[in-house]
Amino acid sequence: MAWKRGSSGLGGQRNRSAGSSFPIVILIFCSFLAPLIFFVGRGLYTSNSIDHNDSSTTSSKQGLDWRERLALQQIKPLLTKEVIDVIKASTDDLGPLSLDSFRKNNLSASWKFVGQETEAKKSAADAEVNKPSQIATADSKPKITRGKHDGPVDGDHSQFLDSPAKLARRQLRERKREKRAADLVKRDDDVTVKLENAAIERSKSVDSSVLGKYSIWRKENDNENTDSTLRLMRDQLIMARVYISIATTKKKPDLAHELQTRLKESQRALGDAGSDADLTRSAHEKMKAMGQVLSKAREQLYDCKLVTAKLRAMLQSADEQVRSLKRQSTFLSQLAAKTIPNGIHCLSMRLTIDYYLLPLEKRKFPRSENLENPDLFHYALFSDNVLAASVVVNSTIVNAKEPEKHVFHLVSDKLNFGAMNMWFLLNPPGKATIHVENVDVFKWLNSSYCPVLRQLESAAMKEYYFKAAHPNTLSAGSSNLKYRNPKYLSMLNHLRFYLPQVYPKLNKILFLDDDIVVQKDLTGLWSVDLHGKVNGAVETCGQSFHRFDKYLNFSNPHIARNFDPNACGWAYGMNMFDLKEWKKRDITGIYHKWQNMNEDRVLWKLGTLPPGLITFYGLTHPLDKSWHVLGLGYNPSIDRSDIENAAVVHYNGNMKPWLELAMTKYRSYWTKYIKLDHPYMRSCKLSE
Repeated sequence: MAWKRGSSGLGGQRNRSAGSSFPIVILIFCSFLAPLIFFVGRGLYTSNSIDHNDSSTTSSKQGLDWRERLALQQIKPLLTKEVIDVIKASTDDLGPLSLDSFRKNNLSASWKFVGQETEAKKSAADAEVNKPSQIATADSKPKITRGKHDGPVDGDHSQFLDSPAKLARRQLRERKREKRAADLVKRDDDVTVKLENAAIERSKSVDSSVLGKYSIWRKENDNENTDSTLRLMRDQLIMARVYISIATTKKKPDLAHELQTRLKESQRALGDAGSDADLTRSAHEKMKAMGQVLSKAREQLYDCKLVTAKLRAMLQSADEQVRSLKRQSTFLSQLAAKTIPNGIHCLSMRLTIDYYLLPLEKRKFPRSENLENPDLFHYALFSDNVLAASVVVNSTIVNAKEPEKHVFHLVSDKLNFGAMNMWFLLNPPGKATIHVENVDVFKWLNSSYCPVLRQLESAAMKEYYFKAAHPNTLSAGSSNLKYRNPKYLSMLNHLRFYLPQVYPKLNKILFLDDDIVVQKDLTGLWSVDLHGKVNGAVETCGQSFHRFDKYLNFSNPHIARNFDPNACGWAYGMNMFDLKEWKKRDITGIYHKWQNMNEDRVLWKLGTLPPGLITFYGLTHPLDKSWHVLGLGYNPSIDRSDIENAAVVHYNGNMKPWLELAMTKYRSYWTKYIKLDHPYMRSCKLSE
């Protein structure tokens, strides 16, 4: 490979220097030969890594050797020994300057390569072979910039950085590596987000109202009161029973007796404790003693299969006990819901006695002329509970804008008729009109006209209620107990199907149950357009179990042929009835027809809602849900805002507000309409 500079070669320079004077030689030496001496002294070599298969490489190498010798012969006479030693020392320190080093260090653009160009590779093993290379000078003064070097390698030589191409490839690899790392980080972030979302969705499916505080990441040590001692002692009791059984079968009475003794001691130490704080001081000692006995029993009796079988048997027995207790609980709750508290019974008896002691002229209510005025707002209330009826009337009047336009029609049975009259004579509802009647004086309501009365008098119904179905145990008594409620035997419950007969001169009437509380003015209900329907009610088909197939037997062809199982149910308790349309469509006749067909209880079980759904099928207009909120007698998770915004709240269910089993969180809506300071209330201890 040859290097050229401008138009003159090295030979011409040599001839001129031979025939010049000494000052000219000094000038030339300072301006031109000094740089050349520097590069030659550095020992410009070509790399040994040039392709040895190329035939031109050998001849080029020989040419370089000849030129090197010729250049050294011409330069040595001009330089002193000290200068040559300095140049040699610099060469030893910096290493030979080769063509490969020029390419690595980006020489000035004024330097040109002439001829075929090959890339040299330098290795540390070939550092000792120094072959000079000839450099052609540029038109202008060249500036050579050496690349940065690493620490010394193989003695005095330095290792230079890679070529620009290698640097570019290295940077490309770095960028790819960074991209892959970023992709992995992003992928990890996506996986983390998916896990977090899955955890959130799983936590939403947990009913917090039933389970209380719950976290999917919950750890035992997060619970401040773990009650570990209590749980350990209960586990010891279980294992003690297992080993007692095994010891008995394997005829080890001494061990069984010892286990039995420790078992009784632990049971006494536990008592009724519900947490570690409730345990006695001796509980820890009993726990340790039981642990020692259990360790002894484990050494002598432990058999994995046998212990597993015993635990499985105990689990099955406990499961059966739980089912039995649930049946007993159902029976007792139903029984509690049907009984009258002593305070209410006392109130009714005292009022009844005082009523019949009144003169006849003082037993009449004022404003009796309003009872048949169709322009007023009429209410129908059928109840045998004096306290409940008083809350309905009182809450309605307190929240009415024009109390004088409201008329209450109360119907009670013979037992509570006097008490109901006496209460409202002593506590009249302000300017409103009230009237109390006795259902037993309705002579038209007899077994020849009313199918329910005829069925109640039948031998089959008496058998169902009073003989064959009577349970011998509490657990067996829960079967169909709901439908053996005494209210189903009372005509007060079925009187709602005879409203036009009871109030023949009225056009519209609002029916109210006695377990409701009125919180807003209800006069707007009389202006609701029922669109030709007979019944205005709030629908209850928010859940599937409030549809027709919940109440009716769709395996019966009469039911399946005439009704839709997915039809929406509605609620009794606050119903606006159009009595004119009632008479036109003969609603009472429809009710009689289906009641006669159900004499054997094959269409529905007892109650008034199933026949009501059938009778008013297709004749019910849905009211806005804010008029009537249900469930305060069984649902503990009703939204408080729904209750407070409702016009009427309904305590349907077993947990009536006047019972001890009522839900405390809902009771205040009812009790605020009771006159707790009334003398009768205090005498019967209802104010406590």
